[in-house]
Amino acid sequence: MAINSASVTIVTSRFKEVCEFYKNFFLARASFDCGWYVVLRLSDRIGGPEICLMEPRDKMAEFSGGATLNLCVEDADMFYNQLTRNGLSPVIPLEDHPWGDRGFGIIDPCGLVVYCYHPIEPATEYKVYHLNP
Repeated sequence: MAINSASVTIVTSRFKEVCEFYKNFFLARASFDCGWYVVLRLSDRIGGPEICLMEPRDKMAEFSGGATLNLCVEDADMFYNQLTRNGLSPVIPLEDHPWGDRGFGIIDPCGLVVYCYHPIEPATEYKVYHLNP
């Protein structure tokens, strides 16, 4: 079995606000939009990372937190500077992590943590945990 792509769907009554958040801050572009469900592509690459947003339908439970969207970016420092200049406040500070990334986190309007990072050399004690280098 081969998995060709992956995405997550977030159900939220703040649908329009969350769509605008990703369009404005992450330059996301809709690849599908029927008004109550949208697929937002987070890169120019077809098959690249996407996030799907959906207005609640038929008494669906809304997203209530407890998840993190991890975005590997080219340069976390540059992205951090861009997002904070545009008014976002991190909930996870920009810093190096011994497990092998430099990153920071923000929260989108529906409460999803968005963790933006780039890989760095892991500390010696974490190298054994990297199973498929």
